[in-house]
Amino acid sequence: MYDMGKKPLGFIRNKLNKSNVILSLTILFVILVIVVGLVIFRFNILKYNVPTDDKVYDKYYVMITDNYKSDFWQEIYKGAFEAAKEQNIYVDLLGDNLPTQYSCEQLMKIAIASKVDGIMVYANESDKMTELINEAEDEGIPVVTLYSDNTHSNRLSFVGVGSYNIGREYGKQILNIIKDKDQKSENTDSEAGDDVTNIAVLVNSSSEETGQNILISAIKDAIEQGGEDGDKFSFNIITIIDTNAFSVEESIRDIFLNSNDDIPDVIVCLNELNTVCTYQAVVDFTKVGETYILGYYDSDAIIREIEKGTVYATVGIDSKQLGEYCITALSDYYEFGNTSQYYTADVKLINQNNVASYKKEKEAQQDE
Repeated sequence: MYDMGKKPLGFIRNKLNKSNVILSLTILFVILVIVVGLVIFRFNILKYNVPTDDKVYDKYYVMITDNYKSDFWQEIYKGAFEAAKEQNIYVDLLGDNLPTQYSCEQLMKIAIASKVDGIMVYANESDKMTELINEAEDEGIPVVTLYSDNTHSNRLSFVGVGSYNIGREYGKQILNIIKDKDQKSENTDSEAGDDVTNIAVLVNSSSEETGQNILISAIKDAIEQGGEDGDKFSFNIITIIDTNAFSVEESIRDIFLNSNDDIPDVIVCLNELNTVCTYQAVVDFTKVGETYILGYYDSDAIIREIEKGTVYATVGIDSKQLGEYCITALSDYYEFGNTSQYYTADVKLINQNNVASYKKEKEAQQDE
């Protein structure tokens, strides 16, 4: 008797064949979508050949960063865009107009596949970034690492800031803070120099920057060399989870929530976002005047906080110059076949003593 619970062998084979066909069609469809998507993206990304103003550019460069919306990176891009435009080159802030947030590594893959003429990338020391930079170089695409380097790669040039000099400036400001604290102690029951100044440097969890380590070493050197006998301080490095802006804010607020009476006397911030989140936390937890903030970058918001006394000092970076140097490096490469391996932008420390003159100087530059 025929067992209804068992399927004939031919039926099973037909079923498997249909499954294989469906699987094959699905794979082909996915490949087709990827290819079509890449073609469409390439058409869009190379639109400088048929731009809206009917202008044809000689070359097409892309700038890649992990936070293209920040004022800092917008200023860098502006500097690069204007410098490139004078040479009939178009620069695109890659990712700015894409619907999805991509990592620097993902954007590197897109730029390489699109065969751009040059890449400016906020790099890191990861093996993946090294591999991608070398792949671009193998494809004949020169790569300039911007603001953060990848020293093991075949990158063309590095455009950044003098980390050691910035660290020395931070160190000098910390010494001034220690003196201020000692002067305040003279007016209280405690003896000057008895208090320990707790210094915290905020570093991002995703960062592997060599420059960051150099900066921290420079801070320590400046304090140890410039300090007076009897100065007491502790030095801590606090890791900030920088998955997104919300995680940064939460990490910094945790410093104030979990530290109880051990909230740092001085907090050193090494980027714009950490600076903003730190002064917001200091205000929220009513620690203005107790916790001194050494910030990074000279956005209008940070400058206002210096004027109000919330931020003790900040490092102003000529961000437009960073962008201009990137174009110089790439242009020299195409014109002469080589370029300088290092370009360093100007920096300036801003505090309450010079913030007024700094604002006037900046306004004058903008009016030019």
